[in-house]
Amino acid sequence: MQQTMASDVETACAALLADPAVVTMLDGLKADAARTLAEQRTLAGIASPPFKEQRRAAHFLARFRELGLADAAIDPEGNVIGRRAGRGNGPKLVVCAHLDSVFAEGTDVTVTERDGALHGPGIGDNARGLAVTLALLRAMNAHGVDTVGDITWVGTVGEEELGNLRGVRALLRDHPDIDGFVAIDGLKVTRLVNQATGSHRYEMIFTGPGGHSFAAFGLPSAVHAMGRAIAGIADLQPPSDPKTTFTVGTVRGGTSVNAIAKEARMAVDIRSNAADELLRLEAQILAIVRDAVAQENRRWGSDKIAVEIKLIGERPAGATPADAPIVAAARRALAAVAPGHAVELAASSTDSNIAMSRGIPAVTIGGGGEGGGQHSLSEWYKPTEAHLGPQNALLTLLLLAGLDRVSHPVLGRRSAG
Repeated sequence: MQQTMASDVETACAALLADPAVVTMLDGLKADAARTLAEQRTLAGIASPPFKEQRRAAHFLARFRELGLADAAIDPEGNVIGRRAGRGNGPKLVVCAHLDSVFAEGTDVTVTERDGALHGPGIGDNARGLAVTLALLRAMNAHGVDTVGDITWVGTVGEEELGNLRGVRALLRDHPDIDGFVAIDGLKVTRLVNQATGSHRYEMIFTGPGGHSFAAFGLPSAVHAMGRAIAGIADLQPPSDPKTTFTVGTVRGGTSVNAIAKEARMAVDIRSNAADELLRLEAQILAIVRDAVAQENRRWGSDKIAVEIKLIGERPAGATPADAPIVAAARRALAAVAPGHAVELAASSTDSNIAMSRGIPAVTIGGGGEGGGQHSLSEWYKPTEAHLGPQNALLTLLLLAGLDRVSHPVLGRRSAG
Protein backbone atom coordinates (compact mmCIF):
# COMPACT_ATOMS: atom_id res chain seq x y z
CA MET A 1 0.00 0.00 0.00
CA GLN A 2 2.86 2.36 0.86
CA GLN A 3 4.50 1.51 -2.46
CA THR A 4 1.26 2.35 -4.30
CA MET A 5 0.95 5.66 -2.44
CA ALA A 6 4.55 6.58 -3.24
CA SER A 7 3.95 5.69 -6.86
CA ASP A 8 0.82 7.90 -6.93
CA VAL A 9 2.78 10.85 -5.51
CA GLU A 10 5.60 10.33 -8.00
CA THR A 11 3.20 10.04 -10.94
CA ALA A 12 1.33 13.19 -9.89
CA CYS A 13 4.54 15.14 -9.37
CA ALA A 14 5.91 14.12 -12.76
CA ALA A 15 2.68 15.22 -14.44
CA LEU A 16 2.72 18.57 -12.67
CA LEU A 17 6.36 19.29 -13.46
CA ALA A 18 5.70 18.51 -17.12
CA ASP A 19 2.83 20.98 -17.30
CA PRO A 20 3.83 24.36 -18.81
CA ALA A 21 1.50 26.33 -16.51
CA VAL A 22 3.05 24.78 -13.40
CA VAL A 23 6.58 25.44 -14.61
CA THR A 24 5.63 29.05 -15.37
CA MET A 25 4.04 29.48 -11.94
CA LEU A 26 7.10 28.10 -10.17
CA ASP A 27 9.38 30.40 -12.16
CA GLY A 28 7.00 33.28 -11.52
CA LEU A 29 7.13 32.78 -7.77
CA LYS A 30 10.90 33.20 -7.92
CA ALA A 31 10.57 36.31 -10.08
CA ASP A 32 7.88 37.60 -7.70
CA ALA A 33 10.08 37.28 -4.60
CA ALA A 34 10.56 41.04 -4.16
CA ARG A 35 6.81 41.63 -4.31
CA THR A 36 6.18 38.90 -1.77
CA LEU A 37 8.81 40.42 0.52
CA ALA A 38 7.18 43.86 0.21
CA GLU A 39 3.83 42.34 1.16
CA GLN A 40 5.47 40.63 4.12
CA ARG A 41 6.85 43.97 5.27
CA THR A 42 3.44 45.62 4.96
CA LEU A 43 1.74 42.88 6.96
CA ALA A 44 4.35 42.99 9.73
CA GLY A 45 3.76 46.72 10.08
CA ILE A 46 0.09 46.19 10.95
CA ALA A 47 -0.17 45.47 14.67
CA SER A 48 -1.94 42.21 15.49
CA PRO A 49 -1.77 41.54 19.24
CA PRO A 50 -3.33 38.38 20.71
CA PHE A 51 -7.14 38.72 20.70
CA LYS A 52 -6.83 42.02 18.81
CA GLU A 53 -6.10 40.88 15.29
CA GLN A 54 -8.85 42.95 13.67
CA ARG A 55 -6.71 45.50 11.80
CA ARG A 56 -4.51 42.92 10.16
CA ALA A 57 -7.54 40.72 9.49
CA ALA A 58 -9.28 43.58 7.67
CA HIS A 59 -6.22 44.12 5.48
CA PHE A 60 -5.91 40.41 4.78
CA LEU A 61 -9.60 40.18 3.87
CA ALA A 62 -9.20 43.01 1.38
CA ARG A 63 -6.24 41.22 -0.21
CA PHE A 64 -8.22 37.95 -0.44
CA ARG A 65 -10.99 39.73 -2.29
CA GLU A 66 -8.54 41.50 -4.61
CA LEU A 67 -7.08 38.10 -5.43
CA GLY A 68 -10.41 36.66 -6.52
CA LEU A 69 -11.88 35.16 -3.35
CA ALA A 70 -15.16 37.00 -3.77
CA ASP A 71 -16.89 35.14 -0.94
CA ALA A 72 -14.08 35.83 1.55
CA ALA A 73 -15.30 36.96 4.98
CA ILE A 74 -14.32 37.19 8.62
CA ASP A 75 -16.01 34.50 10.70
CA PRO A 76 -17.37 35.06 14.24
CA GLU A 77 -14.06 33.96 15.79
CA GLY A 78 -12.06 36.44 13.71
CA ASN A 79 -10.59 34.12 11.06
CA VAL A 80 -10.37 35.42 7.50
CA ILE A 81 -11.74 32.68 5.25
CA GLY A 82 -12.07 32.41 1.48
CA ARG A 83 -12.78 29.40 -0.73
CA ARG A 84 -11.34 28.63 -4.15
CA ALA A 85 -13.64 25.97 -5.54
CA GLY A 86 -12.21 22.97 -7.37
CA ARG A 87 -13.70 21.12 -10.32
CA GLY A 88 -15.59 18.79 -8.04
CA ASN A 89 -15.28 15.35 -6.41
CA GLY A 90 -11.88 16.22 -4.97
CA PRO A 91 -10.67 16.59 -1.41
CA LYS A 92 -11.26 19.68 0.69
CA LEU A 93 -7.94 21.20 1.68
CA VAL A 94 -7.25 24.03 4.13
CA VAL A 95 -4.22 26.29 3.65
CA CYS A 96 -3.65 28.71 6.53
CA ALA A 97 -1.26 31.14 8.16
CA HIS A 98 -1.85 32.80 11.52
CA LEU A 99 -2.65 36.50 11.72
CA ASP A 100 -1.66 37.14 15.33
CA SER A 101 1.71 37.98 16.82
CA VAL A 102 2.93 37.64 20.40
CA PHE A 103 3.40 41.37 20.85
CA ALA A 104 1.15 43.34 23.16
CA GLU A 105 -0.94 46.28 22.09
CA GLY A 106 1.17 49.42 21.81
CA THR A 107 4.33 47.64 20.65
CA ASP A 108 6.15 49.53 17.92
CA VAL A 109 5.98 47.19 14.92
CA THR A 110 7.81 49.47 12.50
CA VAL A 111 9.94 47.47 10.06
CA THR A 112 13.41 48.76 9.20
CA GLU A 113 16.02 47.52 6.75
CA ARG A 114 19.75 47.24 7.33
CA ASP A 115 22.57 44.96 6.26
CA GLY A 116 20.33 43.16 3.79
CA ALA A 117 17.77 42.14 6.39
CA LEU A 118 14.38 43.36 7.58
CA HIS A 119 14.06 44.04 11.30
CA GLY A 120 10.79 44.27 13.22
CA PRO A 121 8.58 42.36 15.64
CA GLY A 122 6.71 39.62 13.78
CA ILE A 123 8.54 40.11 10.46
CA GLY A 124 9.06 36.37 10.20
CA ASP A 125 6.46 34.99 12.62
CA ASN A 126 4.11 35.09 10.90
CA ALA A 127 4.12 37.89 8.35
CA ARG A 128 6.12 35.55 6.13
CA GLY A 129 3.44 32.84 6.21
CA LEU A 130 0.72 35.35 5.40
CA ALA A 131 2.69 36.84 2.49
CA VAL A 132 3.38 33.39 1.05
CA THR A 133 -0.34 32.56 1.21
CA LEU A 134 -1.11 35.64 -0.86
CA ALA A 135 1.70 34.86 -3.31
CA LEU A 136 0.22 31.41 -3.94
CA LEU A 137 -3.20 32.85 -4.66
CA ARG A 138 -1.69 35.47 -6.95
CA ALA A 139 0.19 32.83 -8.94
CA MET A 140 -2.79 30.51 -9.35
CA ASN A 141 -5.08 33.32 -10.43
CA ALA A 142 -2.57 34.80 -12.86
CA HIS A 143 -2.44 31.51 -14.76
CA GLY A 144 -6.09 30.58 -14.39
CA VAL A 145 -5.41 27.11 -13.04
CA ASP A 146 -8.15 25.01 -11.50
CA THR A 147 -7.61 22.40 -8.85
CA VAL A 148 -9.65 19.22 -8.60
CA GLY A 149 -10.34 19.67 -4.91
CA ASP A 150 -11.54 22.76 -3.08
CA ILE A 151 -8.94 24.89 -1.30
CA THR A 152 -10.05 26.96 1.67
CA TRP A 153 -7.63 29.79 2.40
CA VAL A 154 -7.53 31.02 5.99
CA GLY A 155 -5.82 33.69 8.05
CA THR A 156 -6.27 32.29 11.56
CA VAL A 157 -6.46 33.95 14.95
CA GLY A 158 -5.39 32.68 18.35
CA GLU A 159 -2.23 30.79 17.42
CA GLU A 160 0.07 32.73 19.72
CA GLU A 161 0.24 33.21 23.51
CA LEU A 162 -3.00 32.18 25.29
CA GLY A 163 -5.03 32.15 22.08
CA ASN A 164 -5.38 28.40 22.62
CA LEU A 165 -5.65 27.83 18.84
CA ARG A 166 -9.16 29.23 19.02
CA GLY A 167 -9.19 30.11 15.34
CA VAL A 168 -8.55 26.58 14.11
CA ARG A 169 -10.88 25.12 16.73
CA ALA A 170 -13.69 27.28 15.35
CA LEU A 171 -12.72 26.55 11.75
CA LEU A 172 -12.84 22.78 12.19
CA ARG A 173 -16.01 23.01 14.25
CA ASP A 174 -17.77 24.92 11.50
CA HIS A 175 -16.22 22.92 8.64
CA PRO A 176 -16.16 19.29 9.80
CA ASP A 177 -15.68 17.95 6.26
CA ILE A 178 -12.05 19.08 5.88
CA ASP A 179 -9.87 16.33 4.37
CA GLY A 180 -6.41 17.88 4.81
CA PHE A 181 -4.70 20.81 6.50
CA VAL A 182 -1.52 22.72 5.63
CA ALA A 183 -0.25 25.54 7.85
CA ILE A 184 2.47 27.92 6.66
CA ASP A 185 4.46 28.95 9.72
CA GLY A 186 8.16 29.22 10.43
CA LEU A 187 10.84 29.81 7.79
CA LYS A 188 13.01 26.76 7.20
CA VAL A 189 11.72 24.93 4.11
CA THR A 190 13.47 21.69 5.03
CA ARG A 191 11.60 21.51 8.35
CA LEU A 192 8.38 19.57 7.91
CA VAL A 193 6.22 19.48 11.03
CA ASN A 194 4.17 16.28 11.22
CA GLN A 195 4.02 16.00 15.02
CA ALA A 196 1.99 18.25 17.29
CA THR A 197 3.63 19.19 20.56
CA GLY A 198 0.84 19.29 23.12
CA SER A 199 0.82 21.74 26.01
CA HIS A 200 -1.12 22.50 29.15
CA ARG A 201 -0.65 25.84 30.86
CA TYR A 202 -1.72 26.62 34.40
CA GLU A 203 -1.94 29.58 36.71
CA MET A 204 -1.52 28.57 40.37
CA ILE A 205 -2.81 31.13 42.90
CA PHE A 206 -1.66 30.54 46.48
CA THR A 207 -3.51 32.42 49.24
CA GLY A 208 -3.05 32.73 52.98
CA PRO A 209 -3.79 35.02 55.96
CA GLY A 210 -0.92 37.47 55.46
CA GLY A 211 0.60 39.52 58.25
CA HIS A 212 3.60 41.46 59.55
CA SER A 213 6.87 39.59 59.18
CA PHE A 214 7.78 40.16 62.87
CA ALA A 215 4.56 40.75 64.76
CA ALA A 216 2.66 37.93 63.03
CA PHE A 217 5.55 35.52 62.67
CA GLY A 218 4.25 31.95 62.79
CA LEU A 219 1.61 32.38 60.13
CA PRO A 220 2.06 30.44 56.88
CA SER A 221 3.17 32.30 53.76
CA ALA A 222 1.72 32.06 50.28
CA VAL A 223 5.17 32.78 48.83
CA HIS A 224 6.76 30.02 50.90
CA ALA A 225 4.11 27.55 49.72
CA MET A 226 4.76 28.55 46.13
CA GLY A 227 8.51 28.17 46.72
CA ARG A 228 8.01 24.63 47.98
CA ALA A 229 6.00 23.87 44.85
CA ILE A 230 8.64 25.34 42.54
CA ALA A 231 11.40 23.35 44.23
CA GLY A 232 9.43 20.13 43.80
CA ILE A 233 8.65 20.83 40.17
CA ALA A 234 12.28 21.70 39.44
CA ASP A 235 13.38 18.23 40.57
CA LEU A 236 11.14 16.37 38.10
CA GLN A 237 12.85 14.35 35.37
CA PRO A 238 10.54 13.93 32.37
CA PRO A 239 11.55 11.66 29.48
CA SER A 240 13.69 13.00 26.65
CA ASP A 241 11.93 10.74 24.16
CA PRO A 242 9.18 11.59 23.57
CA LYS A 243 10.42 15.06 24.40
CA THR A 244 8.54 16.29 27.47
CA THR A 245 9.25 19.56 29.24
CA PHE A 246 8.12 21.94 31.97
CA THR A 247 8.86 25.42 33.21
CA VAL A 248 7.60 27.79 35.85
CA GLY A 249 7.51 30.76 33.52
CA THR A 250 6.39 33.64 35.72
CA VAL A 251 6.05 34.26 39.45
CA ARG A 252 4.74 37.17 41.48
CA GLY A 253 3.38 37.83 44.93
CA GLY A 254 3.79 39.50 48.28
CA THR A 255 3.46 43.17 49.14
CA SER A 256 6.71 44.14 50.85
CA VAL A 257 9.93 42.75 52.21
CA ASN A 258 8.58 42.79 55.78
CA ALA A 259 5.23 41.13 55.14
CA ILE A 260 4.13 37.51 55.24
CA ALA A 261 2.69 37.07 51.75
CA LYS A 262 -1.09 36.84 51.50
CA GLU A 263 -1.03 35.87 47.83
CA ALA A 264 1.45 34.49 45.29
CA ARG A 265 0.97 33.36 41.70
CA MET A 266 2.94 31.33 39.22
CA ALA A 267 2.36 30.23 35.63
CA VAL A 268 3.43 26.76 34.57
CA ASP A 269 3.95 25.45 31.04
CA ILE A 270 3.90 21.67 30.45
CA ARG A 271 4.67 20.22 27.01
CA SER A 272 5.14 16.86 25.34
CA ASN A 273 5.13 15.27 21.91
CA ALA A 274 3.03 12.44 23.36
CA ALA A 275 -0.41 12.84 24.91
CA ASP A 276 0.13 10.19 27.60
CA GLU A 277 3.42 11.72 28.77
CA LEU A 278 1.82 15.16 28.85
CA LEU A 279 -0.92 13.87 31.14
CA ARG A 280 1.56 11.97 33.31
CA LEU A 281 3.73 15.04 33.88
CA GLU A 282 0.67 17.20 34.46
CA ALA A 283 -0.55 14.83 37.19
CA GLN A 284 2.86 14.92 38.88
CA ILE A 285 2.98 18.72 38.88
CA LEU A 286 -0.55 19.11 40.21
CA ALA A 287 0.23 16.65 43.01
CA ILE A 288 3.42 18.57 43.91
CA VAL A 289 1.50 21.86 44.09
CA ARG A 290 -1.16 20.43 46.40
CA ASP A 291 1.47 18.76 48.56
CA ALA A 292 3.38 22.05 48.83
CA VAL A 293 0.27 23.66 50.32
CA ALA A 294 -0.05 20.81 52.81
CA GLN A 295 3.64 21.10 53.74
CA GLU A 296 3.41 24.83 54.38
CA ASN A 297 0.32 24.37 56.54
CA ARG A 298 1.97 21.53 58.52
CA ARG A 299 5.08 23.60 59.08
CA TRP A 300 3.08 26.24 60.96
CA GLY A 301 0.30 24.06 62.36
CA SER A 302 -2.25 25.86 60.17
CA ASP A 303 -4.92 25.26 57.60
CA LYS A 304 -4.90 28.81 56.17
CA ILE A 305 -2.92 28.27 52.96
CA ALA A 306 -4.94 27.24 49.89
CA VAL A 307 -4.31 27.10 46.16
CA GLU A 308 -6.55 27.74 43.19
CA ILE A 309 -5.45 25.93 40.04
CA LYS A 310 -6.60 27.38 36.72
CA LEU A 311 -6.06 25.79 33.32
CA ILE A 312 -5.31 28.78 31.08
CA GLY A 313 -4.09 27.03 27.94
CA GLU A 314 -4.54 23.64 26.30
CA ARG A 315 -3.12 22.41 23.01
CA PRO A 316 -3.54 18.75 22.15
CA ALA A 317 -0.70 16.49 21.06
CA GLY A 318 -0.99 14.42 17.93
CA ALA A 319 0.82 13.28 14.80
CA THR A 320 0.43 12.70 11.11
CA PRO A 321 2.18 9.41 10.26
CA ALA A 322 5.48 9.82 8.45
CA ASP A 323 4.19 7.61 5.63
CA ALA A 324 0.92 9.54 5.15
CA PRO A 325 0.21 10.90 1.63
CA ILE A 326 0.27 14.51 2.87
CA VAL A 327 3.79 14.02 4.28
CA ALA A 328 4.92 12.21 1.13
CA ALA A 329 3.57 15.05 -1.00
CA ALA A 330 5.41 17.71 1.02
CA ARG A 331 8.63 15.68 0.86
CA ARG A 332 8.36 15.21 -2.90
CA ALA A 333 7.56 18.88 -3.48
CA LEU A 334 10.71 19.98 -1.70
CA ALA A 335 12.84 17.46 -3.56
CA ALA A 336 11.50 18.90 -6.81
CA VAL A 337 12.04 22.60 -6.08
CA ALA A 338 15.19 22.27 -3.96
CA PRO A 339 17.19 19.20 -5.01
CA GLY A 340 19.76 18.19 -2.44
CA HIS A 341 17.88 19.71 0.52
CA ALA A 342 17.03 16.95 3.01
CA VAL A 343 13.69 17.08 4.78
CA GLU A 344 13.68 17.00 8.57
CA LEU A 345 10.48 15.70 10.18
CA ALA A 346 9.84 17.73 13.31
CA ALA A 347 7.49 18.36 16.21
CA SER A 348 6.13 21.79 17.12
CA SER A 349 3.10 23.60 18.46
CA THR A 350 1.27 25.17 15.50
CA ASP A 351 -2.20 25.57 14.04
CA SER A 352 -1.87 21.96 12.82
CA ASN A 353 -2.18 20.65 16.39
CA ILE A 354 -5.95 20.63 16.35
CA ALA A 355 -6.21 18.88 12.99
CA MET A 356 -3.61 16.25 13.92
CA SER A 357 -5.31 15.53 17.25
CA ARG A 358 -8.57 14.84 15.38
CA GLY A 359 -7.04 12.51 12.84
CA ILE A 360 -7.10 15.02 9.98
CA PRO A 361 -3.94 14.71 7.81
CA ALA A 362 -1.95 17.85 8.55
CA VAL A 363 1.51 19.34 8.19
CA THR A 364 3.14 22.69 8.85
CA ILE A 365 5.66 23.95 6.30
CA GLY A 366 8.06 26.89 6.30
CA GLY A 367 7.67 30.08 4.29
CA GLY A 368 11.29 30.32 3.15
CA GLY A 369 14.22 32.60 3.92
CA GLU A 370 16.13 32.84 7.15
CA GLY A 371 15.65 34.77 10.36
CA GLY A 372 16.02 34.91 14.09
CA GLY A 373 14.83 36.54 17.27
CA GLN A 374 11.29 35.23 16.92
CA HIS A 375 8.99 36.43 19.71
CA SER A 376 11.39 39.26 20.52
CA LEU A 377 11.64 42.93 19.60
CA SER A 378 14.88 42.16 17.76
CA GLU A 379 13.29 39.75 15.27
CA TRP A 380 14.87 39.82 11.81
CA TYR A 381 14.35 38.27 8.40
CA LYS A 382 16.67 37.84 5.41
CA PRO A 383 15.27 36.63 2.05
CA THR A 384 17.95 34.01 1.42
CA GLU A 385 16.52 31.63 -1.20
CA ALA A 386 13.15 32.87 0.00
CA HIS A 387 11.42 31.78 -3.22
CA LEU A 388 11.80 28.15 -2.18
CA GLY A 389 9.05 28.64 0.41
CA PRO A 390 6.28 29.65 -2.04
CA GLN A 391 7.49 27.17 -4.66
CA ASN A 392 7.46 24.30 -2.17
CA ALA A 393 4.03 25.32 -0.87
CA LEU A 394 2.53 25.61 -4.37
CA LEU A 395 3.71 22.20 -5.50
CA THR A 396 2.58 20.63 -2.22
CA LEU A 397 -0.91 22.10 -2.62
CA LEU A 398 -1.19 21.02 -6.25
CA LEU A 399 -0.09 17.48 -5.36
CA LEU A 400 -2.68 17.28 -2.59
CA ALA A 401 -5.62 18.94 -4.33
CA GLY A 402 -4.82 17.81 -7.88
CA LEU A 403 -4.64 20.00 -10.98
CA ASP A 404 -7.58 19.77 -13.35
CA ARG A 405 -6.73 17.76 -16.49
CA VAL A 406 -3.15 17.31 -15.28
CA SER A 407 -2.95 15.29 -12.04
CA HIS A 408 -5.18 13.43 -9.62
CA PRO A 409 -5.21 14.49 -5.94
CA VAL A 410 -2.98 12.41 -3.69
CA LEU A 411 -4.99 13.55 -0.67
CA GLY A 412 -7.86 11.18 0.07
CA ARG A 413 -11.44 12.04 0.92
CA ARG A 414 -12.18 11.54 4.61
CA SER A 415 -15.75 12.63 3.97
CA ALA A 416 -16.31 10.39 0.96
CA GLY A 417 -19.45 8.25 1.10
